[in-house]
Amino acid sequence: MLRLRINTSNFPKHSYSRCSKMTATDSETRCAPTASGDGNCKQAPPGIPLYRKLCYAVGGMPYQMTGNAKGFFMQIFLLDVVQMTPFYVSIILFLGRAWDAITDPLVGYAVSKSGRTRIGKLIPWIVLSTPFAVLSYVMLWTTPKDNMTPASSFYWYFIWCCLFDTFMSCYHVPYSSLNMFLGGDQRDRDSATGYRMGMEVFATLAGAAIQGQIVGVYHAKRAHDCNMLNQSEILGPSDYNSTSALTDTLHNTRRAYVVAAVILAALYFMCCLVLFLGVKEQLAPLSKLDRIQVPYLSGMKMVWKHKPYVWLVFGFLFSSLAFQMAQGNLALFCTHAAGMAGYFQHLVLILLASATLAIPVWQAVLVRIGKKTTIFIGLSMYIPALAGIAIVKSNLVIFILMSILAGSSLAALYLLPWSMLPDVVDDFKVRNPSCTDLEPMFYSCYVFFNKFGGGMAIGISTLALHFAGYKPGVCKHNTVVITTLHVLFAPVPICLILVGMALFYFYPINEKRRQEIRSALEQAANGGMVREDFPL
Repeated sequence: MLRLRINTSNFPKHSYSRCSKMTATDSETRCAPTASGDGNCKQAPPGIPLYRKLCYAVGGMPYQMTGNAKGFFMQIFLLDVVQMTPFYVSIILFLGRAWDAITDPLVGYAVSKSGRTRIGKLIPWIVLSTPFAVLSYVMLWTTPKDNMTPASSFYWYFIWCCLFDTFMSCYHVPYSSLNMFLGGDQRDRDSATGYRMGMEVFATLAGAAIQGQIVGVYHAKRAHDCNMLNQSEILGPSDYNSTSALTDTLHNTRRAYVVAAVILAALYFMCCLVLFLGVKEQLAPLSKLDRIQVPYLSGMKMVWKHKPYVWLVFGFLFSSLAFQMAQGNLALFCTHAAGMAGYFQHLVLILLASATLAIPVWQAVLVRIGKKTTIFIGLSMYIPALAGIAIVKSNLVIFILMSILAGSSLAALYLLPWSMLPDVVDDFKVRNPSCTDLEPMFYSCYVFFNKFGGGMAIGISTLALHFAGYKPGVCKHNTVVITTLHVLFAPVPICLILVGMALFYFYPINEKRRQEIRSALEQAANGGMVREDFPL
């Protein structure tokens, strides 16, 4: 019989005592003895089939399609289409993201506590949340009445925003955790992550193409009408901001947003169906896909005492905060500060197409030089891209070149942190082999900080525009607003990127450590456990 040998000298005492103990029976069920009867497993775990990687990757598209549509267009939709005051918009965007972020750890714990069903432990959460998420997404982009009071309009969008984010958490948290239960080894999961990130960047491209091309025409027409109004000789200096001539364009723009939302919602449902039909959950080494046996606070305490996770999460937070702040202000910057309102949707497509094409390049680079070095190279490319767009005004060629560079950097942010997270989870399992099925808590907290960063970025940006004197629906803004847009688009994100890179510098899992983790997991998959001399 195989004997369980765990080196407990390096475990935190509270961690070992609170986690459910693995028995020898658990180890025996992991592999069958060889023909010689020596009890040692010689066969490596099977890899992940290509069809499963593709179906898993397709399942990540809804989060990116809807999330980037909100990231690029929600701020300008509420300000210039709904014509809500910047103060109310900042509350919706910040508190909505804060609510979204809070639900992630709670959903992660609920998923961890849920039992395994006939179709798995994670898949039921994804399937059951989809219809509600689809409905709430469409309602989020619907303008019910023109004569709604500011308070009624605020509650309408805030409630639907919170509902959609809750249902999306019920989808995305178990989906993210599913990476650990696709089968295969560390290299197979990295490959699956590469497929996923490639498909997710393509989803951002598809979402931006659908949303941008449908609504971008009306934003461009509105900008043209504004220019005509400002140049008209019949307007006096006191009424140059009149928008009475733009009423028809405004109604058409609102209808366009609803059409785009319906199309993206339909794609959401189809992607969920592909995931359900093509992916079956597989047991991973040192995991049982069972209910966790630790209380919520104890589980969170164990997760946050894992130092590699802390460095990775906060590096990702500041980097994501930088990207989302630039992303959220891009539409307003191009429309009101750069004089590129007619080209905004095309620049978004160029940026995302560049990111899509860069994903396989970054995947090849990280295999050759390692993940930590690759993320430094990728993030550093974002700095000259933002500086070039902010400094040069109304130069389409420069904007296109800088958008390509920014898209390449965006691909690195998509791929690398999510590819590094499974390494952190594996490192935790090797250090704490008696603590199983905490993967959803790791992933939910990771998603929490990503969303929290986005909420802070948009909330702070909109509040800054409020204090700068931004007026919804007007065709021309004062110099303070224009200066604020410049600062929010380039200097602030650049500083945040530098902070994120500094935090990634202290991330301790290098390629040598990854090989040690891989060896330990292979030993666990073959029926053994962590050796007493394994370097912890």
